[in-house]
Amino acid sequence: MADNQFDQQFVEYVVRAIVNHPDDVRTERIVDERGVLITLFINQEDMGYVIGRQGQTARAVRTLLKIVGAKENARVNLKIYEPEGSRRPPRADREERAPREDRDTSTSSFSASNDDASVDDLGI
Repeated sequence: MADNQFDQQFVEYVVRAIVNHPDDVRTERIVDERGVLITLFINQEDMGYVIGRQGQTARAVRTLLKIVGAKENARVNLKIYEPEGSRRPPRADREERAPREDRDTSTSSFSASNDDASVDDLGI
């Protein structure tokens, strides 16, 4: 497989250019019968930069890494290490908000069941 570890250097180079704490970027490389697995360790504050919106940045790095591996006839995968308990707790305002079915809709100025309502009745 890819013995020169160019794939590992590539991941470190790209991620160091993205994050705010480049000194905390570290990778581990494991080769087995299924291919190469590169595990990426980064500072917890930089997790959002590496993952990106809806995972777009991580997906792009993985795509580039697969291309680098293909040049060496290797199947290369990237795993981003996330320590247990590192996810943010839910936002406080989401917990305080009442669920949709508990909201009172009877005070609405427009009733969908009243088809004969005029524009004046709607209060517009």
